[in-house]
Amino acid sequence: MENLKTLIPHSPHSTGTQLTVSEPLVSTLLYDISQQVQSTMEGMLKLTSEVDRSSSEITEEIRKCGETVDSRQRLLEEEKESVQKAAYAVLDMLDARGRR
Repeated sequence: MENLKTLIPHSPHSTGTQLTVSEPLVSTLLYDISQQVQSTMEGMLKLTSEVDRSSSEITEEIRKCGETVDSRQRLLEEEKESVQKAAYAVLDMLDARGRR
C-alpha cells in the first residue's frame, strides 16, 4: 500500500488538520484494506486448521501412550506377583528344610 501522505492530497483551502480525500481514493483504500484483512483471515484460518489437526494427532498419541502404560503396568503387576510367589515358595522350601 502506498504511503498515506501521497494518497491523500492536501486541499489548498484546508486548515492544517483537514484533508480532502476524493471518493475514488477512499474506495481504493478501503478495497486494499479489505483485501489485506481477507488475506490475513485466510492465513489465520489455515493456521487454525493446522493447529486443530496437530491437536487431534497429539491427543491420539497421548491416548495410545496411556494404553501402553496401562498394558505395561498390568504386565509388571503380573511379573511382581510371579516373583513374590517364587520367593514365598523358596522361603517355604528353606523353612521346611530347616525343620528337618
